[in-house]
Amino acid sequence: MATIEKKFEKKPFEKKVPEKPKQGPPQHANVKHKHAGKEGKDFKGIVRILGKDIEGHVLLKDGLRKVKGIGQNLGLILNRIIRREMGIDPADTLVGNLSDAQMSNVEEIIKTPQKHGVKPHSLNRPRDVETAVPAHFLASDLSFTQRQDIEREKTVRSWRGWRLSMGQRVRGQHSRTTGRTGMSVGVLKKAIKAQKAAAATSAQEKGAPKEEKKK
Repeated sequence: MATIEKKFEKKPFEKKVPEKPKQGPPQHANVKHKHAGKEGKDFKGIVRILGKDIEGHVLLKDGLRKVKGIGQNLGLILNRIIRREMGIDPADTLVGNLSDAQMSNVEEIIKTPQKHGVKPHSLNRPRDVETAVPAHFLASDLSFTQRQDIEREKTVRSWRGWRLSMGQRVRGQHSRTTGRTGMSVGVLKKAIKAQKAAAATSAQEKGAPKEEKKK
């Protein structure tokens, strides 16, 4: 009997605490950049071009397009100008490998593209409203001029300015099903009809005894 009691004796409950995983290096430490191994002696991890922080492992041809105001077409034109005037291949040069003098030259080309042979139709301002001269705005200047254009349209009270002031689309897009702003009633039509029907029935119920008194 003693052996049987020992066999079926209840053991105390032991709470199993999960082991904490060993903390290794952070995940980003093992990430290898696409162009790793091309760093020079004076490599910079982050480079600032016209107020935009660009990672140093990015190629120059891709880094230019990260600046607000430079699209794909203008980026290709600027790549040719940099290759011709500076002797640098933007498709094979990291942004972090550029020296301070080279960065200043690149910024000068970006700021004044028309001086380096870029035609007006490639600029974002082929004919400025105030100066009537081709211009190209970048970064914060572009945002400021866009806000000025919108305010000018609003003050003139043109159709475009009226639509902008109402928060509606300007270029002839449909606005019945998409792009709704403000008090859009289309979705709530059934609920409004139900409320009107309930109000009408309650009004009829209240008005019924009055009609009987008149009779």
